[in-house]
Amino acid sequence: MQQARYQGTGRISVVDVPEQPPAAGEVQIDVAYTGICGTDLHILHGAMDHRVAVPAVIGHEMSGTVARLGEGVYGWAVGAPVTVLPVLPCDDCPTCRAGHGNVCPHLTFIGIDSAGSMQQRWNVPARALIGLPDGLDLAHGALAEPTAVAVHDVRRSGLVGGEHAVVVGGGPVGLLIAVVARHTGARVLVLEPSTHRRATADRLGFTTIDPARGSTAEAVRDWSGGHGAAVAFEVSGAAAGVNTAVEALAPRGRLVMVAIHPTPRNVDLHRFFWRELTMLGARLYGQDDMQTAVELVASGQIPATDLITRIDPLRQVDDAFAALASGTRMMKILLDCGGQR
Repeated sequence: MQQARYQGTGRISVVDVPEQPPAAGEVQIDVAYTGICGTDLHILHGAMDHRVAVPAVIGHEMSGTVARLGEGVYGWAVGAPVTVLPVLPCDDCPTCRAGHGNVCPHLTFIGIDSAGSMQQRWNVPARALIGLPDGLDLAHGALAEPTAVAVHDVRRSGLVGGEHAVVVGGGPVGLLIAVVARHTGARVLVLEPSTHRRATADRLGFTTIDPARGSTAEAVRDWSGGHGAAVAFEVSGAAAGVNTAVEALAPRGRLVMVAIHPTPRNVDLHRFFWRELTMLGARLYGQDDMQTAVELVASGQIPATDLITRIDPLRQVDDAFAALASGTRMMKILLDCGGQR
């Protein structure tokens, strides 16, 4: 069978390897589609070599069907459509016992800390499986994991219907957050400098602003009736995005940090004091978030067709990474891993 292996900074290639049967407690999945996300790009650029054992099979946004059951696995049928919850907490530490397994200090993330889904057949712990509805387009099912990110972020924010929410960054996760936020009944504004990404957001019915043009803070005040946003989601990963998100907030507003900022950022703490703002971290998701995400995808609430820019065969994984890294008119690229549909 074929695997796409990260071979070190800037290098990923497809290799042929013998198929391995699932171990006890595991399920083997025929992988249909795997999405490439920002974390995968970070890995390819060598930024996560402290966690990833090179060479490594990466990937975690996926869909497929059950191919084989390992010893002691029950409750799953061969051919069942599935996705994977790649977050495996220890379930034993105080954080887990408090119900916060997504930030478990001993967390294993499948696709980073262990082999991921960029392969034709993938063995995973049975407890990681999440069922998909029969008849769901498996290309759409591959969006369940990034949708779970958005579901968790919106829940973490405490956003309620009628509130104003600003999303700073209109990439795939930013637009998924915008969709989930709108689903709660909030009014949503997307700030994004890319013309292509703004056009996608416009097509989905969102109000958009190019933050490079004029005063973003003033534009947000005008949009919100002069008050500012109740919630700002920082999804850009840029220092300017942090400042923009803070400036967009109304008194008692909530800033949700979604993007990964590997270096410290300057933040206007006086503004936090003066307006009694709140900053919230939002990392990963839990099983409830994933189940909600599956429901949103299956019901058509997630505009999968608009978000999936193209689907490449697994053997062209290097071209797919290069296209996504270029940022030119790209949203989500899926890899067709050849699994049963």
